[in-house]
Amino acid sequence: MKSSKKDIRALSREQLRSFFKEQGEKAFRGNQVYEWLWNKGAHSFEEMTNLSKDTRVFLNHHFVINHIKVDQMQQSKDGTIKNAVKLHDDLIVESVLIPTPTRTTACVSSQVGCSLDCKFCATARLKRMRNLNADEIFDQVLAIDKESRLYHNRPLSNIVFMGMGEPLMNYPNVIKAIDKITSEDGLGMAPRRITVSTSGVPKMIKKMADDEVRFNLAVSLHSAIDEVRTRIMPFNKTFPLQDLAEALRYWYQKTKKRVTYEYVIWKGINDQQKDIDALINFCHIIPCKVNLIEYNAIDDPSFIQASETSVQAYIRQLESHHIVVNIRRSRGKDIDAACGQLANKG
Repeated sequence: MKSSKKDIRALSREQLRSFFKEQGEKAFRGNQVYEWLWNKGAHSFEEMTNLSKDTRVFLNHHFVINHIKVDQMQQSKDGTIKNAVKLHDDLIVESVLIPTPTRTTACVSSQVGCSLDCKFCATARLKRMRNLNADEIFDQVLAIDKESRLYHNRPLSNIVFMGMGEPLMNYPNVIKAIDKITSEDGLGMAPRRITVSTSGVPKMIKKMADDEVRFNLAVSLHSAIDEVRTRIMPFNKTFPLQDLAEALRYWYQKTKKRVTYEYVIWKGINDQQKDIDALINFCHIIPCKVNLIEYNAIDDPSFIQASETSVQAYIRQLESHHIVVNIRRSRGKDIDAACGQLANKG
């Protein structure tokens, strides 16, 4: 049964200070509670040991902390960890810890299900139930940071919003979460270590530019030909490449930050010369780099990883046009934790 108490993490530092003053307490108690919530990641009032027992009981009477719980954790043979995260209303999302020899990256979710309809993505087959709150996004990062320290002996180094959901369709909560993650009062992580990945919502890309965000932008592109992109990402009909290109020009004009294009090559879909030419032209819009991502099957026979010959043709021609290109080999495939596979199969 859902608690009728207010989630204390919905309150700002100023609101917490005001609450304590209204109760005849010192305002600095609000600062102490705020630090426990966002800097120390407390999940209960009992943990707040510099508050009196009476104050903790009083807080417990008025408020709740709707923290996430890692319901199930799976470890891949390559060291990747996938968390099935239970929310306060018993809905489930998934998040992933991706280790490499030099870094550990948290791949976090922003929605339960997804608002969009990419044909090649398992998450897109789930109904969007709701947006995640800022604290639920924050909690995913906190849980993965603890796992990084426990299993890999180092703190979390990077965050990518590439889990379940379209981050720009939950923009206010994503921004609020990033503010907490990067704030000195929170986790103190540098914005340059955070990447928000979008399927391409032009209006929201422009808003990010206007808001002068300091994190990185990645666009899940997969084709620079409208007809092809609409076939595999039907929402492209609403947000065509021309509108996306205009938004990206605006982004670069305001931020001077290059964009990363994520791109999977499929056999018989986007593995022809015309597809390479179109991508090269699109890459000339603003400074960028291209991540060619290995496809992770989701039991749909219409999507098959392109041949190595096709992949090498992309690499050769992109590099001949001085476009930075990287190959991203998938990790965690044996536990369905790789890109595009998050679908709450459990």
